[in-house]
Amino acid sequence: MTDLHLHPSLREAAQTSRAWPFEEARKLVKRYPEGKPGGAPVLFETGYGPSGLPHIGTFNEVLRTTMVRRAYETLTGGAPTRLVAFSDDMDGLRKVPDNVPNGAMLREHLGRPLTAIPDPFGKYESFAHHNNAMLREFLDRFGFDYEFVSSTERYTSGAFDEALKNVLRHNQDILDIMLPTLRAERAATYSPVLPVSPKSGIVLQVPVTVVDAEAGLVSFEDEGETITHSILRGGAKLQWKVDWAMRWVALGVDYEMYGKDLTDSGVQSGKIARALGGRKPEGLIYEMFLDEKGEKISKSKGNGLSMEEWLTYGSEESLAFYAYREPKAAKQLHIGVVPKAVDEYLQMRGTYPAQEPDKRLGNPVHHVHVARGQDVPETVLPVTYGLLLNLVGVMGADASKEQIWRYLGQYVAGADAATYPELDRLIDNAMAYNRDFVAPTLQRRKPAGGEVAALRELDARLAALPADASADDIQNIVYEIGKDEAHGFDNLRDWFRALYETLLGSSAGPRMGSFIALFGVENTRRLIAEALA
Repeated sequence: MTDLHLHPSLREAAQTSRAWPFEEARKLVKRYPEGKPGGAPVLFETGYGPSGLPHIGTFNEVLRTTMVRRAYETLTGGAPTRLVAFSDDMDGLRKVPDNVPNGAMLREHLGRPLTAIPDPFGKYESFAHHNNAMLREFLDRFGFDYEFVSSTERYTSGAFDEALKNVLRHNQDILDIMLPTLRAERAATYSPVLPVSPKSGIVLQVPVTVVDAEAGLVSFEDEGETITHSILRGGAKLQWKVDWAMRWVALGVDYEMYGKDLTDSGVQSGKIARALGGRKPEGLIYEMFLDEKGEKISKSKGNGLSMEEWLTYGSEESLAFYAYREPKAAKQLHIGVVPKAVDEYLQMRGTYPAQEPDKRLGNPVHHVHVARGQDVPETVLPVTYGLLLNLVGVMGADASKEQIWRYLGQYVAGADAATYPELDRLIDNAMAYNRDFVAPTLQRRKPAGGEVAALRELDARLAALPADASADDIQNIVYEIGKDEAHGFDNLRDWFRALYETLLGSSAGPRMGSFIALFGVENTRRLIAEALA
């Protein structure tokens, strides 16, 4: 990975940067002013519950954590760090997700560990193995530097055995923390330890008595019989909040962020971590992504926008850019936000090369690319994504990629896929977005009132333009016509809306001078003729 984020000029600027990754990273610097004892790497963790397919929320947590990790490295001049992506795949399946096949088969395995349930997709040895593979696939696609850790592997290999004995030693301390937070019905059966039934293989929610903490032995009722059972080497799973705290202590986690919906869990797990002799990691509590109805996105529901959907209609960088912005503010995540995110990312990237170090650290694109182990590209694209969408829209859903490149070649000398590979990918995105969301809704209306005379004047003024007229020359003509009181527009906004609705078939659109220069004067005059006809 590139180490430009370790440049001394950036380290100095990072000390006072108000960008949120640096504000988070300074918490760790305060915790370890001289570095972690023994030169050990600072450990960042992200958690994943593989009861459903990975979604943007999962990606978002790994991305943001990586941004804090890189900010910490910048602040410290390269202090060692690690990132663990922990999969809670020993958890019992509590409900069948809505967005996976073979639901009836999964219902037969409710309560069993996710790694002990057949893969409903028929590809891997278990449901958890399938979802873990999907997680690693998209983390690898984005170039994240991480270590994957399986809960099942840690439990069954004995790696957590000493930590589990410690939980038994502090069983009553944990009960004293948890029971006051539970309803009476839940408290009656609550146990920090969830034994895996040797009879049914189900992760049991039953009261447990500690028999011998040092031997890892407990007793409980299983199908009417009281049995003594070892919780070591996969014989049990801990309750969620206890498991989280045990993991923080056993792995030595220094930083983990989590969603607002886990605020209470974080408080209780922090208390349990202290009872176990450790401490709660530093971390950010972020707001949740919402779908277009304002509801929290969920792995099991499959609502909101999937990774695949975003990457069909927008770039990888734009997704990371959108995730970076305002982590403590709830944001809607639906198809309509993609084009704006693409163009805002490109706009911010365009300003980056000329910025001073302190301004660069406040620019989201710095964090987007450092998190992916990249330098910020210096390429400037000749058109915006919004302009590209409008071009594809007026060319029609049947337009080919080659035709689109020919139009671009008239607007930008030497424009082709080899010169602008990023733009070539954006053309694919724009064609898909137009096909699925724009073309089905386009409806050009007839001009009315003063709009007719204004369009006729625009046609005449375009016809008189010299061949080398610039986008700014055309934009000035559009402004002049809109300001002419004879046409009766209350403001320029009404004139632009009329142009978008009569020529493009949408209520919003691009800077008209740039669009006409791209689409071509003669082609625009044809659109005007069609509207007037």
